[in-house]
Amino acid sequence: MPNVPQAVIHGRFQVLHNDHLRYLLAGKALCDRLVIGVTNPDPSHTRHDPADPLRSLESSNPLTYFERAQLLHAVLAEAGLSPQEFFVVPFPINLPELYRHYVPLDALFLVSIYDEWGRRKLKYFESLTLHTHVLWEVPPEDKGLSATEVRRRMGAGEPWEHLVPPAAAGLLRQWRIPERLSGQAEAAAGRPG
Repeated sequence: MPNVPQAVIHGRFQVLHNDHLRYLLAGKALCDRLVIGVTNPDPSHTRHDPADPLRSLESSNPLTYFERAQLLHAVLAEAGLSPQEFFVVPFPINLPELYRHYVPLDALFLVSIYDEWGRRKLKYFESLTLHTHVLWEVPPEDKGLSATEVRRRMGAGEPWEHLVPPAAAGLLRQWRIPERLSGQAEAAAGRPG
C-alpha cells in the first residue's frame, strides 16, 4: 500500500506497552502523519460492549486521557518520530456519530483484529463508509502482549518494566501507577460481594 497523507489509528493504551509501539509504528509506516485516537478518553465517552466487556470497567482504565497522551508523545519521540509526524486526540470509539468532531474522516482508518471487538470496530468504520485498512488479523491466542497482563503485573508488584518502552516505564514509575493499580486491587478485594 502506498503512503497516504494521514491515517487514523486508535487504542486505549492502558498502559502503553511494546506491542502497542509496534502497532503504532506499523501504522506510521503507511502515512505521512498518524492521528492517534485515544479511546475511552473519559467515563462519559466509555460504553459497555458485549464484544469486549472488560474494556469499559474502571479497573481497566486507570490512566487519564492526559496521562496516555503524554505516554504516546514520550514513547514516539523516543522511537524517533518528530512532533509533526503524529497527533494525539481523544476518540470515542463506541460513538461513531461523534468521530467527525475528533478525527479527519478523509484519512485512512487503520485497525488490527484479534477478536469480535476488532471486527466490531471495523464495522463502525465501514458504517460511515470510511477508507479502512486492516494492519493484521490474528486469533486471540496469537495476540501477544496485553495491557491487562502489564497492569496485573504492576498491581501485583511483579516485574513489568521490560514489557513497556523505556520512556513509558519512566513516566509510569514517576506517576506511581503500580501503586495506583495495587490500591485499586486492594479496594476491589475489600468490597463486599
